[in-house]
Amino acid sequence: MSGLIGRKIGMTSLFDENGKNIPCTVIEAGPCVVTQVRTEEVDGYTALQLGFDDKKAKSSNKALDGHFKKAGTTAKRKVIEFQGFDEEYNLGDQITVNLFTEGEFVDVSATSKGKGFQGVVKRHGFAGVGQATHGQHNRLRAPGSIGAASYPARVFKGMRMAGRMGGNKVTVQNLRVLKVVPEKNLLVVKGAIPGHKNTYVIVQK
Repeated sequence: MSGLIGRKIGMTSLFDENGKNIPCTVIEAGPCVVTQVRTEEVDGYTALQLGFDDKKAKSSNKALDGHFKKAGTTAKRKVIEFQGFDEEYNLGDQITVNLFTEGEFVDVSATSKGKGFQGVVKRHGFAGVGQATHGQHNRLRAPGSIGAASYPARVFKGMRMAGRMGGNKVTVQNLRVLKVVPEKNLLVVKGAIPGHKNTYVIVQK
């Protein structure tokens, strides 16, 4: 689907015409530069490669410098391919937040916040505290049995246990666009999106 690369600015709230307070997220969406045009004849499929957010020249190698130079732009930090654009774009064109209109729905993908190594209560929502009397000792947040001993004599794959939590790619679907601010490249969507502030996000129609 067509879309843009952006950056999560933070959360705020807006009031609708009925005076209801709506939580929303502010995204800096674009402007993105077309750094490569994929065609059916050359690549076997059609897509646009977009670049977002300038990076220092010393942080880029010569191969990437040449790639971005063809598009007439500076080195970019984030490069993503998108398909399904209605309009035709050429190498070096800029795509702005005007791609989106108020009232339409978008999908937002980003890397969720990393929580580190967590137990089953936080990671999987186990109840935790059970019967605190009758001899129970220091087992308030333990996972309990993870399988039988003699048969099957192993732990099944997918068993919910303690481990690293977060840091995964998460997509939130059907978020309504509440406001588009073209002069500041801002997109305001209803609800929350994954990731911490300033994380890169992919906004798709």
